[in-house]
Amino acid sequence: KDKAAIFDAHLMMLDDPELIGAVIGQIENDKVNAEYALKSTVDMFIGIFEQMDNEYMRERAADIKDIGGRISNILLGISDISLGEISEKCIVVAKDLTPSDTAQMDRNMVLGFVTDVGGRTSHSAIMARTLEIPAVVGTQNGTINIKNGDFVILDGDNGVVIINPEGKIIDEYNKKIDEIIKHKNELVIYKDAESITLDGRLVELAANIGSPKDIAAVLKNGAEGIGLFRTEFLYMDRDTMPTEEEQFQSYKEVLEGMKNKPVIIRTLDIGGDKKLSYLPIGEEMNPFLGYRAIRICLDRIDIFKIQLRALYRASIYGKLKIMFPMISGLQEILSAKEIIEEVKQELRNEGIAYSDEVQVGIMIEIPSAAVTSDILAKHVDFFSIGTNDLVQYSLAVDRMNEKISHMYDPYNPAVLRLIKMVIDNGHKEGIMVGMCGEMAGDQGAISVLLGLGLDEFSMSAASVLNARKLVRGLNYEKAQEIGDKVLNLSTSVEIKEYINKML
Repeated sequence: KDKAAIFDAHLMMLDDPELIGAVIGQIENDKVNAEYALKSTVDMFIGIFEQMDNEYMRERAADIKDIGGRISNILLGISDISLGEISEKCIVVAKDLTPSDTAQMDRNMVLGFVTDVGGRTSHSAIMARTLEIPAVVGTQNGTINIKNGDFVILDGDNGVVIINPEGKIIDEYNKKIDEIIKHKNELVIYKDAESITLDGRLVELAANIGSPKDIAAVLKNGAEGIGLFRTEFLYMDRDTMPTEEEQFQSYKEVLEGMKNKPVIIRTLDIGGDKKLSYLPIGEEMNPFLGYRAIRICLDRIDIFKIQLRALYRASIYGKLKIMFPMISGLQEILSAKEIIEEVKQELRNEGIAYSDEVQVGIMIEIPSAAVTSDILAKHVDFFSIGTNDLVQYSLAVDRMNEKISHMYDPYNPAVLRLIKMVIDNGHKEGIMVGMCGEMAGDQGAISVLLGLGLDEFSMSAASVLNARKLVRGLNYEKAQEIGDKVLNLSTSVEIKEYINKML
């Protein structure tokens, strides 16, 4: 009931002569259509509210944006579609999907999805792997070639979409499905096995999650911890900021569910392609280089403190590690840790319990952090390498752009050398170095990363058993030779050929 009250406010805004009168006035005076007049008026009001000193009034900009979008959809005859309300089994075909679109999919109904844009490391694709929903992204023309009612085979492993296939092809894919099911059943023996090489090197295989409900898949696949909890999905698909209590309950559920196994929870990582309707960031020329992640948190300390309070309150229920995203240098770490100390003092003053064993670490995903990792390692308890952004920033390749997706290459010698530098610098200071980017679950990359000295591999839960089977069949000394060799090769083509040959 209390949450629905926001719509009373929306109805009051719709009666406001300032808003509606301005739209009608523009239609009559400038002879423009209603849709154009609405958009320009709404944009003007959003700009006014975003510039206000009062925080409450600034947040009303999101309400005006929401109202404008809803009226516009009515004028244009566009009906609201919630992917969470799909009631028949289907494959979703779209130009693009936001991370929140993907997060709300019912995996019992959405068998897979196809998008025109995006790449392997776009957040919708990452969420698909977390939810174990097959996806083919970056098709460029899927929405043109696929029609409602078409029978489609979606091969997410090979990036293939077959429209209205012949019976012979359907039979072939049915056999492939049987083989996949058989393979999954064979992997069950690795669920409770150690992630240890033939010559005794023990590593940790963890899982990436976006919600407490993902814990079931993590436990089913025998992950040894959570290497990345993407907390931004707690903030998405809603109209207001999650409260401290809501966040506390989510973190507590994950920590209790993991039964004292390590859980790395990343603080709010909004920006880039992850937007919140109620936290307007504004349009940016380069959003992936802009106002996002730790930069927002250090600017909006009010939001940051609520999350940190919830995290520390939950810390008594498990083995919590807190991780800051998009760190570019030491000052951000020092500022964030100062705020942590303030939060801990507040909790002490209020008589609220928290654990003193919480580790604090950072994601290494900006080249400046990798290059100065010898300095940063002295101030944190662990590193987690976020290869998705590290690759795109190091190679200046937009990972969302399908036109240059072939240039997005984690096997590039520059990327592998940065990874080695980070691992070595972390180990010199005695801290754990993990990886939570998509590269950590890449079957070809695991042997190289193992040889480079990586301690923890965090991936989609569905990839854990395959990774464990691979690790248990590898020799660490041999992997070190592979690691040394690839660092001296000149191109990613040579590196991939060498890895394939060795494996």
